[in-house]
Amino acid sequence: MSLMSLADLTVFRGRRAVVTGATLAVAPGEVVGLVGPNGAGKTSLLRGALGLLPVRGRASLAALPPAVRARAAAFLPQTREIAWPVTVEDLVALGRLPHRAPGAGLAAADRAAVAAALAAVGLAPLARCRATELSGGEQARALLARALAQETPLLLADEPVAGLDPAAQLAAMATFRALAGRGRAVLVSLHDLGLAVRHCTRLVLMAGGRILADGPPAAVLTPAALAEVFGVRAYFAQTPEGPVFQPLEVVA
Repeated sequence: MSLMSLADLTVFRGRRAVVTGATLAVAPGEVVGLVGPNGAGKTSLLRGALGLLPVRGRASLAALPPAVRARAAAFLPQTREIAWPVTVEDLVALGRLPHRAPGAGLAAADRAAVAAALAAVGLAPLARCRATELSGGEQARALLARALAQETPLLLADEPVAGLDPAAQLAAMATFRALAGRGRAVLVSLHDLGLAVRHCTRLVLMAGGRILADGPPAAVLTPAALAEVFGVRAYFAQTPEGPVFQPLEVVA
C-alpha cells in the first residue's frame, strides 16, 4: 500500500523544469528523508507532489480533489508566516478544517486532536497566547502542530527543524517516528544529515532536479555520494547509541 506515489514526474516553475523524471513511493510506517544541497529540487518535488506546482507525469496526491487531498496529506511548508494575531490554539485548530462541515464549530474529536498536537510540540502552556507574539522557533512549532492536528495518513514537511534548538529538533524527529510507528508516514526535507541518518527509515538523495539514490541511509550517503553531491567528507558510524553522522570538511 502506498500513501503517495510519483511516476516519471517533471515539475515546472514557469517554463523551466526544476524536477525531472522523479519516481518515488511512500508507504505506511516510513519516515522518508529528502536530502540534497540547496537548489536540488526538494521543495519543488514536495509542491509538485501536492499539485501546488504544474507537473507532467503521475502524482497520486495531485490527482485528488482538494477536499480529499486535505484529508490524505498535510503539508508543512518551508515558509513560516503567521499573518493574524490569533491564539496558538486557534491557529492549530485550522488543521481540523478538512474534517469539519462548513461553518461547524469544533467537535470533541477536533479539540482532542488540537490538544494532542500542542502537547506533541510542547506548546500546551502557550495555547492561549497570540501566535504572532511567539518567538520564531515557537511559531515554527505551532505550525507543525497545525499540520499534526490535521491527522492525515501522510505528512509532507519542508525543512521543519530549521531554526529550532537541539531539543526541539530531536522532539520533532521523535514525533515523526511516533507517527510512523502508528502506521502513518512522513516525507521530510532535511539539511541536517545527522538527524536524517538517525531518525529516517530511508533517504532519498536529490541533486540537479533528479533523484540520484533511494534507500537506507548508509547505502545513500556513501563517501562518493557525499563528495560528489555535497562536496564534503564525513564521519559515519554505527554505535551502541545508534548511527552517528557528522560532516568533517569540505573536499575539493
